[in-house]
Amino acid sequence: MTMKVGIRDLARNSNILDGYDYLEVEDKKTHEYKGLFISPKYSDEFKIFLDAKISKEKQLKLDRLEPFIGTMECEDRYKELEDKELMLKVAEVKCGV
Repeated sequence: MTMKVGIRDLARNSNILDGYDYLEVEDKKTHEYKGLFISPKYSDEFKIFLDAKISKEKQLKLDRLEPFIGTMECEDRYKELEDKELMLKVAEVKCGV
């Protein structure tokens, strides 16, 4: 079973979740959809699904970046510098100091 509830209704009575598989939450004034609360009996399954989806999205982003990894060469004058020193040196060169 499912039901639409307002944010205020959910805040006043969190036991509403017990009788439903999930609740759709909306702002009653603006009729704006705010989210979804799922029953505890489905939470483990949903966590597994969501973790898999997030991992897949991250992997897709990494796969898009992978062809560019290691393709940039650093100039010889910057090779021995640490992070902060490198940033300062690049800033000096850009500013003409």
